Amino acid sequence: MLSMLMRSIDVARKSLRLRQEDLAERVGLSVPTVQRSLSGAIDPRLSTVEEMARGVGMEVVLVPGELRPALENFIRSGGRYLAQQPGIDAPPSAVDLLLREQAGRADNA
Repeated sequence: MLSMLMRSIDVARKSLRLRQEDLAERVGLSVPTVQRSLSGAIDPRLSTVEEMARGVGMEVVLVPGELRPALENFIRSGGRYLAQQPGIDAPPSAVDLLLREQAGRADNA
């Protein structure tokens, strides 16, 4: 699971066009720590993973195992609740509301 998480962080880093050196500077880690963490050469501490994730705009969230399938289904559905009507007249999903809130904060900044 850690290797999947580190791959996700690396994909996000690349999509932001950040070099490993840029990420290291952004989050206050050494370049070798970032390089070895992303390559799988070391097993980084959770705090290191969290900092690297935040550096690329992600958050690490721990979820109880029994809730994981429900959470994954919710995410796959785009934040729509079971039996929520589809289509243009549908009320906004939880994801839609969060994105609007985030956009509003960005506009006010």
